[in-house]
Amino acid sequence: MSGPSSLRTPLARVRALGSSHSGTRDFWRQRLTAVAMVLLIVPVIAVVLTLVGSNQAGAKQLLGYLPIAIILLLFIVASTWHMRIGMQIVIEDYVHGEKTKLALVIANNFFCIAVALASIYAILKLSSGV
Repeated sequence: MSGPSSLRTPLARVRALGSSHSGTRDFWRQRLTAVAMVLLIVPVIAVVLTLVGSNQAGAKQLLGYLPIAIILLLFIVASTWHMRIGMQIVIEDYVHGEKTKLALVIANNFFCIAVALASIYAILKLSSGV
């Protein structure tokens, strides 16, 4: 629907920007992180099930194995990024006040970064044995 009856400017049509001004970038990033999480969920569930009933020494030993730590780190990055994008879309779609919207988007970004950093720190601390 980019014919003469379109309300979009020619520049917006070229850039493929929607009303949120982010175009399809967020759409594809959210799909990419979803695919990454689907691929990583089976090994993550296997690691979690292996850790059930284990003490801290057992967790350190299992997470000391580099491929397992990498899988968990990748899952954390993909899931927090996916969460950030999803919540931002909800905020942009359903919050109408510009100041409130801006405050919520900033809070969302800080929350997702805090969750990611805390999770990454915990995995690195357990996997390094420190």
